[in-house]
Formats: sequence, structure tokens, C-alpha cells
Amino acid sequence: MSARYEFSVSVQPRFVPEQSDPERNRYLFAYTVTVRNTGEIAAQLISRHWIITDSEGKVHEVRGLGVVGEQPVLAPGETFEYTSGCPLATPVGTMRGSYQCVAADGTRFDATIPEFVLSMPRALH
Repeated sequence: MSARYEFSVSVQPRFVPEQSDPERNRYLFAYTVTVRNTGEIAAQLISRHWIITDSEGKVHEVRGLGVVGEQPVLAPGETFEYTSGCPLATPVGTMRGSYQCVAADGTRFDATIPEFVLSMPRALH
């Protein structure tokens, strides 16, 4: 029987009014990500791939090593939490993506980051 490789990801976004400038089409959002190893074997988060879409349909993809300068190793049941930010040119948008991970036995797997909405308060009716 093979081991289960799985990270679950949850995200809590928020609008950052003090760093936004709507008159210049700049809307800054912060998001706190919680990554939990829900699998059966320790694994390391190696890289990330984000797909950011604004309300005009413009898509921006971001790829890079680790998250906030780290490549955390999580034992089964452990969590890693971090906060980052994303500027948008519109008051509403979405983000989704995946983390590329490697288990302790060398198996590579992706952890899905479910889509979430970035929305300035009162921008959605």
C-alpha cells in the first residue's frame, strides 16, 4: 500500500486600505495561508504557482521557490502559516494556484490552493 501525500490549504484574504490608492487603480490585498500536512509522510513545500485574475479578466501568473523565503518541511499533522500580499488594478479579483511539494521518500506532488476572492469592502453587491 502506498503512502498518502497531501497538503490541505486554506486562505484568509483581506483588503489593505492604508496601502491602496483607488484613484490610481491600486488595490492591495493581504492573505494569510495555512498549509497543513494531512498526509501520512513528512514533505517539503518547494515552490509555488499563483494565478491572479482581476475583474477585467487580466491574468497574472507568479511562480517561485518557496513561500515568504522559506521551504517548510511539515510532518504529518503539522501546519505552516504565512501572510503575503497582492496588488490588483481592480477592486475585485481572484487568486488560485498550487504548491509543488516533495515527500520524504522523494515522491513529488502538488497541493491545490483553492480559488478565493479578493474584494474591497462594498465592491461586491
